[in-house]
Amino acid sequence: MKKLNDDQLNELQKDLDAIRDEVLADLGERDANYIRKIIRLHRTLEIGGRVMMPFGFIPPVFVAATASLGIAKILENMEIGHNVMHGQYDWMNDPSLNSQTYEWDTACSSESWRRTHNYEHHTYTNIIGKDRDYGYAVLRLSDEERWKPRHSLQFINYVLLSTLFQWGVGLHELETEKLTRREIRLRDKIPFLKDFARKGGRQAFKDYVFFPLLTLPVAPIVLAGNLGANLIRNLWASTVIFCGHFTQDAETFSEEECEGESKGHWYLRQLTGSSNFTGGKWLHVLSGHLSYQVEHHVFPDLPAHRYPEISEKVQAVCKKHDIPYNTGTFAKQYGTVLSRIARYSLPDSLRTRLEGKRELQAI
Repeated sequence: MKKLNDDQLNELQKDLDAIRDEVLADLGERDANYIRKIIRLHRTLEIGGRVMMPFGFIPPVFVAATASLGIAKILENMEIGHNVMHGQYDWMNDPSLNSQTYEWDTACSSESWRRTHNYEHHTYTNIIGKDRDYGYAVLRLSDEERWKPRHSLQFINYVLLSTLFQWGVGLHELETEKLTRREIRLRDKIPFLKDFARKGGRQAFKDYVFFPLLTLPVAPIVLAGNLGANLIRNLWASTVIFCGHFTQDAETFSEEECEGESKGHWYLRQLTGSSNFTGGKWLHVLSGHLSYQVEHHVFPDLPAHRYPEISEKVQAVCKKHDIPYNTGTFAKQYGTVLSRIARYSLPDSLRTRLEGKRELQAI
């Protein structure tokens, strides 16, 4: 991580606080209209998908219904649920958009998400040993974690995690790595497991029992469509999240270098530990504007649809302080994610030799 002295960190804090204060002073009808428009779009797509699904014995209708429902789930999880639970719309005093009571359409309960994501991840972003989102306890992505034979299979684990992403996120608070090391006991997690069973059970019942039974003559078609919609959402959400955190240039940090950090240092860590990707308007909307992960980590409670305009100001601050601003096309960033997963699946000695050969070939 780039080193800044205390005066520079204080100046960085002032610059970014000024951007935040400017947006907060401007919040109003524009932002309320935006989130309500997205909610209407989500509901339209979900109802459309549910209504079309029983007619899925016609192949084009099945594709349209599955896609409509999948996109509805993406919008609800990423542009609505994730952002609402960060408190981005608490100022509206709308009970349906309250960060502490909103419950989203996924296996992970909102309460668990607020603990593991809003607090742990956003407080300790990319600090190895503190941020459990880094690799989700199944992937090795930095030298700070020792290579073990099981890591040679981590590309398979990545595919499985992406395919079952809502369930992986839902079980994240189980802390399986601590259970394996016997740092905690399974009985300590019984309250969490009960909460997960309630929420995950409701989700499974809704998509895989209730709606298929509601259309019993074509239940297998509806079941297949719901499975497909959830798969679309899982693959997309995991890809977006990985592109925001695990690209080649996203930095990691030790607990020692972040001990007793100031707000300016926290800002610096968010800037250098996050990654953006470029694209069109709807790519940003469907990513929950996590295509602007840098801005999200710096300002998690500002309405995400503001990130594109905030980005120009954040880039100016980065340029002023000579801080790298990690961005690139979606394809490029995703390519570096896959490369990182593959590289760190190798034993250190083999990875070092291969990287050394590539460096020599580049000369």
